[in-house]
Amino acid sequence: MSEALEKVSSNRAFEGEIIKYKFKSATLGGLSANFNLFIPPGASPTNKVPLLTYLAGLTCTEDNGAQKGAFLGPAASQGIAILFPDTSPRGAGIEGEDVDWDFGTGAGFYLNATNSKYAAYYNMYSHITLELPQIIETAGLPIDLKRQSVFGHSMGGHGALTLYLSSSTKQYRSASAFSPIANPTKCPWGEKAFSGYLQGGVEEAKEKYDATELISKSKDPVHILIDYASGTADNFYKQGQLLPENFLKAARDSGFDEFQVRVRSQEGYDHSYYFVSEKSFRSASTIDTGVVKISSFATDHIHFHANFLKA
Repeated sequence: MSEALEKVSSNRAFEGEIIKYKFKSATLGGLSANFNLFIPPGASPTNKVPLLTYLAGLTCTEDNGAQKGAFLGPAASQGIAILFPDTSPRGAGIEGEDVDWDFGTGAGFYLNATNSKYAAYYNMYSHITLELPQIIETAGLPIDLKRQSVFGHSMGGHGALTLYLSSSTKQYRSASAFSPIANPTKCPWGEKAFSGYLQGGVEEAKEKYDATELISKSKDPVHILIDYASGTADNFYKQGQLLPENFLKAARDSGFDEFQVRVRSQEGYDHSYYFVSEKSFRSASTIDTGVVKISSFATDHIHFHANFLKA
């Protein structure tokens, strides 16, 4: 059983509070695990708020999205809490887990390992979908766990899409992603991760950990938004690590239209948080009102999820 939460730090932000917690994680082999939780203004035991979970990418921690993503302001305005987990267990002491930046520490790929070498510790899928909600509920935090959605960036985008599409309990109402690894069984990052973490390698991954494979088999209604940086600026896109077009084709072939699966190509951006939090001019009927609103891709995604979390 996981141990009780310990508050590490707390900061006021956008009239709400961003809190870092740590605890001994049973799912991650008894290792200490950190997460950040943004609680918006107005949340209380009698006014519980919905939860949006953000999954970060390779080499990241629980701090990257919280500090760089520009999510807190829009979430505060919508009355939505955001959970920022870590990207892997830390300190497992497994031989080779710290050799490469794209495997092991900081690269948990949001799966449950079945290779005996990693299975005791690398269980980020269960850590996020089961353990963290249980910890939050036990702590009495003002979160309504009946209203959850998930989003992420890069490896975290892969995690968001696969957690959403593979959930037998329909845990999440919606999913979105920034430049996700959308077809990982067909790209070097995914092949490396699955060959290491899973006893059955890539073939095992197709059943649960590849969003393109999952959307091709999905029969239920879905609510998905993807933004990816196309063109020459995102080197990982150019290298064939992301493959969002494969996901889009599989979705359309399976009968999902643009209202259920919306995939937007954004020219000229790179793979960093400058893309996620980039401000751009968007018009809200400028012909009629003459008003040009400044928003960001981060804002777009928060508002997308608010449509389902507040329904």
